[in-house]
Amino acid sequence: MRQWAFGDLGCDMAQMGFFDLSDRYASLDAKKDPLVEIDAIVPWEEFRPVLEGVWRKPEGERKSRAGRKPMDAVVMFKTLVLGALYNLSDDQIEYQVRDRLSFMRFLGLGLEGRVPDAKTVWLYREALAQAGVVEALFKQFDGYLARQGYIARGGQILDASIVPVPKNRNTREENEAIKAGEVPQDWADKPARRSQKDLDARWTKKNGKSHYGYKNHVNVDRRHKLIRRYHVSDAALHDSQAVDHLLMRGNTGSGVWADAAYRSEEMEARLRARKLRSRIHRKGRRGKPLGEQGKASNRTKSSIRVRVEHVFGAQTNDMGGTLVRTIGLLRAKAKVGMKNLAYNMRRLVQLRRLNPCPA
Repeated sequence: MRQWAFGDLGCDMAQMGFFDLSDRYASLDAKKDPLVEIDAIVPWEEFRPVLEGVWRKPEGERKSRAGRKPMDAVVMFKTLVLGALYNLSDDQIEYQVRDRLSFMRFLGLGLEGRVPDAKTVWLYREALAQAGVVEALFKQFDGYLARQGYIARGGQILDASIVPVPKNRNTREENEAIKAGEVPQDWADKPARRSQKDLDARWTKKNGKSHYGYKNHVNVDRRHKLIRRYHVSDAALHDSQAVDHLLMRGNTGSGVWADAAYRSEEMEARLRARKLRSRIHRKGRRGKPLGEQGKASNRTKSSIRVRVEHVFGAQTNDMGGTLVRTIGLLRAKAKVGMKNLAYNMRRLVQLRRLNPCPA
């Protein structure tokens, strides 16, 4: 029996050819690769003008045409969408694009195509964050949804979800200084340490547990379960304080659903002024608990309000979670905004499956 040497493998093993790759892709299609549907349904080129305005310097500012050309703006945007769809770190994005045929095909890369490295992914996301255009991209896609027939229908559902970040290990004195908007004294001469500290994230309590990070405040339409508006804040901001960022005109329904945390006389007056009907949960008071009628009313409202929980559930369970690994509110806004945008892209695929011709 012949003893195979390691070097023999290089001679005898055939390289993957075009037809082999086609067979692999065909097998992915048989498994209904979700990225194929997202790629087909999203109008990527419509984003190009905004993306190139951020990522490409004007002709007059370019020092030289020499050197390697920058990655295509739309390819980089799709790379960030991949990261949001699966909650991948920049290093994981690079590895997965190199490793997974489905990711390569989604980006339009061949086996020998240039793969965005982790540093490039970080730089492109940073450019988006610093320019503050993620929300504009989100609104642009919302306009596309409306043109496709998926306008906001049935009323507005408001809620907020905590977005965790890696915890800072600060002393009590350091935390007090940060809350006061100051930089702790012993950080001034330690720039490396300071660069690793998130001065914008905050602690909050929910259901008796402490959480550290930010909040993703959303407005979801009742009919389609699409995110129509969002606002990113530190975790300490009360849910009701983000309402002005969320309420929208143009929804075909006048109802507004939210949990009891949003309930106040001021909120009721604000909704009436906008000619909106409050469907916010009622809450009992000290010494005056809710009666059976109030409890029954809340249960009815919960059957509608639960649809926003489906959105957060999809982001947590189906999209890899919502942990933000960046530092600072500006970058958190970009990461959470991309998560919300990727959710809407994914949700559009689901809606098309359910009803190819929306009314």
